[in-house]
Amino acid sequence: MAATSVQEVLPPVLDSTSQPPSLFDGTTRLYINYQCPFAQRAWITRNVKGLQDKIKLVPIDLQNRPAWYKEKVYAPNKVPSLEHDNKVIGESLDLIKYIDSNFEGPSLLPDDPEKRKFAEELIAYSNTFVPEVYGSFKRDAQTLAGAQFDYLEKALHKFDDGPFFLGHEFSQVGIAYVPFIERFQIFLKEVFNYDITSGRPKLAKLIEEVNKLDCYKQTKVVDPKKLVEYYKDRFLQA
Repeated sequence: MAATSVQEVLPPVLDSTSQPPSLFDGTTRLYINYQCPFAQRAWITRNVKGLQDKIKLVPIDLQNRPAWYKEKVYAPNKVPSLEHDNKVIGESLDLIKYIDSNFEGPSLLPDDPEKRKFAEELIAYSNTFVPEVYGSFKRDAQTLAGAQFDYLEKALHKFDDGPFFLGHEFSQVGIAYVPFIERFQIFLKEVFNYDITSGRPKLAKLIEEVNKLDCYKQTKVVDPKKLVEYYKDRFLQA
């Protein structure tokens, strides 16, 4: 699967002073936040399928949200959400599947039944992986987070025909995990001096290969220092 190499000029962030776009005018819009890993999942999905011209990004300032977003677009007032066909849907894992199923571009799930079943298991497990690693920050980060990264390392050994979770193709599984792996790698190294790739060659290779994908690189954390400070404030304060 060839990753798209379209380079975008990213739109400005909308805050409480911003006017809404022309809502429900037939334009498909993906509401995101540039720093949010959940939104990054949907953003990567859009990019890897080459939908930059079909799905317009609308970045929202989560610290100073426009009132119209909750009132007129998405009542839960979270990102990501997708405005499509006169409806709005949310939840990042649902959006990965929805965008993959309802738009053109390469399929992000394999035809092989065994791989597809394993994909479903791994995607479901991401709902355990993410809170467990976040929860480790205030306890024993190296042991508790380490167990989660050991799980990923073992999963990456199941199919040896490529560097990704399902082998040679970047898939819905990688999209579900990579935004969080990216952030956890930065934070655990900086704050706990813990290298998540040490002793995990498959995880190291996954990160190396994902970082070559244009569809992902365009979505990466811009300022690791800000990420570290944000996570310290959010997870380490008494």
